[in-house]
Amino acid sequence: MVIPHAVIPHAVIPHAVIPLGDSNPTKIRPWVNWLLIALNLGVFLFAQPWDQDACTQDRFFVRHATIPVEVMQGEPLGPADVAVLSDAQCAVPATPDKPVYLAVVFSLFFHAGWLHLLGNLLYLWIFGNNIEDRLGHARYLLFYLVAGFVATAAFVLPNADEIATLVGASGAIAGVLGAYLILFPHARVTVTVPFLLFFIVRLPAFLVLGMWFLLQLAGLQSPVSDDGGGIAYLAHAGGFAFGVLIAMFSRFAPRRRSASA
Repeated sequence: MVIPHAVIPHAVIPHAVIPLGDSNPTKIRPWVNWLLIALNLGVFLFAQPWDQDACTQDRFFVRHATIPVEVMQGEPLGPADVAVLSDAQCAVPATPDKPVYLAVVFSLFFHAGWLHLLGNLLYLWIFGNNIEDRLGHARYLLFYLVAGFVATAAFVLPNADEIATLVGASGAIAGVLGAYLILFPHARVTVTVPFLLFFIVRLPAFLVLGMWFLLQLAGLQSPVSDDGGGIAYLAHAGGFAFGVLIAMFSRFAPRRRSASA
């Protein structure tokens, strides 16, 4: 199962900094960002079989999540492909009625486990509110979803024959990180630095997020890692690049003025 979760500090970026917060106040309440966090948490708790055995979870992902070959062919896996996903301990049934394109949307809110989920939500909580503040509520929601689709396409297109499932919000969140790097490069981010012990320091955003992106580029040497279930580095790089591009255009847009009474 391919899982894009490079925002999981312990599983994906060992020996790198772990963000705890930023010093970058907002002018509006980030309702959309809070909603996205709640949706990700709610889907994990109430829609996914997170508390059941691994076979049940695998069947759930095959039934509902993105599978690159399905997206490219426009139809669910055939019996031969489903047989490849099955083994003696875990039979995976065919899903002939699966809506393969709607599954791309679902996958943006699925997570492989608690660490995967909480790592993603940490980054979204810290960096998403400022992007919503800059773009506005509606445009931020559109930006987040499109970043997720772009990240998915960045992985699916060069892996058109892949039959593993692709789940996680990391691609969309990578877009948020890319936008933050451009719009707020000098904002101070509080991070922990694991070096024998954990030290807490404040670093500029361009250093924290630049380091994150360099780790994704390093991971491109193996676009699907076998570490921790698999990491779709191409999805992260694609989402991040999209966020950078949109933010560069946004910088030329007039800033919204706050009304005073």
